[in-house]
Amino acid sequence: MKKACFIFCLTWIPLLIFGQSDIRIMYGPYLQKVSENEATIMWVTDKEAVSWVELAPDDGMHFYATERPQYFQTNFGKKMIGKLHEIKLKNLQPNTNYRYRIYSKAVMEQTPYYIQYGKVAASDVYRGQPFLFRTLDTKKTETTFTMVNDIHADSALLVALMQTQKIKNTDFVLFNGDMLSDLRSEQQIFDGFMTSAVKLFAAEIPMFFARGNHEARGPFSTEFIRYFPTSTGQPYYTFRQGPAFFIVLDAGEDKPDSDIEYLGLGAFDIYRQEQTEWLKKVLESDEFKQAPVKIVVMHVPPVGSSWYGLLQVKEQFLPLLNKAGIDLMLSGHLHRHIYYPKGEEGCEFPVLINSNKHVVTGHVKGESITLEVKDAAGKLVEEIVL
Repeated sequence: MKKACFIFCLTWIPLLIFGQSDIRIMYGPYLQKVSENEATIMWVTDKEAVSWVELAPDDGMHFYATERPQYFQTNFGKKMIGKLHEIKLKNLQPNTNYRYRIYSKAVMEQTPYYIQYGKVAASDVYRGQPFLFRTLDTKKTETTFTMVNDIHADSALLVALMQTQKIKNTDFVLFNGDMLSDLRSEQQIFDGFMTSAVKLFAAEIPMFFARGNHEARGPFSTEFIRYFPTSTGQPYYTFRQGPAFFIVLDAGEDKPDSDIEYLGLGAFDIYRQEQTEWLKKVLESDEFKQAPVKIVVMHVPPVGSSWYGLLQVKEQFLPLLNKAGIDLMLSGHLHRHIYYPKGEEGCEFPVLINSNKHVVTGHVKGESITLEVKDAAGKLVEEIVL
């Protein structure tokens, strides 16, 4: 994977530059919210900056063959200044390869009528190749994805599991919750798993995150959606690739809101009720009904335990899903490999609960689903054909 480097920015007061320190790209870039027509590029700098992405088609022409369009993070008619950068690329074409480069120009001082800019940090625009990603395509007849969960900040395990995969052949990666044990800081997110994810794939292959109950814990947990934005602005959302329509649900915490562990801040009962109303609308949508294959991704399964959060999911989500013609549910949480065929445990669809020590490769072709479960040594644990 490419590394960030630094280039220098000339300003109209060049003497001030000599006293300025470098700006660095600390984390990223990584892809979020990739669809047929959009993609979002995320990264973090160590100083406040204005950032942008330069985009080019993968057409064989040199990146410098022409002036490339620049995309900025804007709101209220202004370019945004910050350390966490979220650049949305719009009006893209489905099933198309795009090349991109990232830039961040430091903002050293800002007053109502003056901004002192500093140096620029960027991906390696001179010696390195641009990053490359591919948009999704709902018209494809097949799709392949990879899923891991319950890593709990064991970055070495994540690397071992992902190295069993032909990652360049996967359309996207699913993180199905509890990638950390709690959320305390930005650094913890990247030290725990995202830095490894960026090095392995995340700068060029889309990643979709189903929040686990442990990502709902800690003083930084309310920042989760800023680092992993979704199409709904909530940890529950939908996306489609090829024949498969994915519903990503968030079961919330596994204990009652009054539990001492939540320090008086739990409000997951209301959250699940609001999500239930959203789910009803999704299941009535044409996008859902017209998809050949329907897959639910939810960290906490509605089977395998009698804890409070699981029972709430079983009571609120399961009756809706049982009537909707769901083809598969993918879960984690229990830290062991369990497969329930359709019709067991009150579920009118099969449920795969993935172990924290395993990786799942999913392949959807037409209306069929094939799942391969492997351990960190690449040994096949189970193959499931639906």
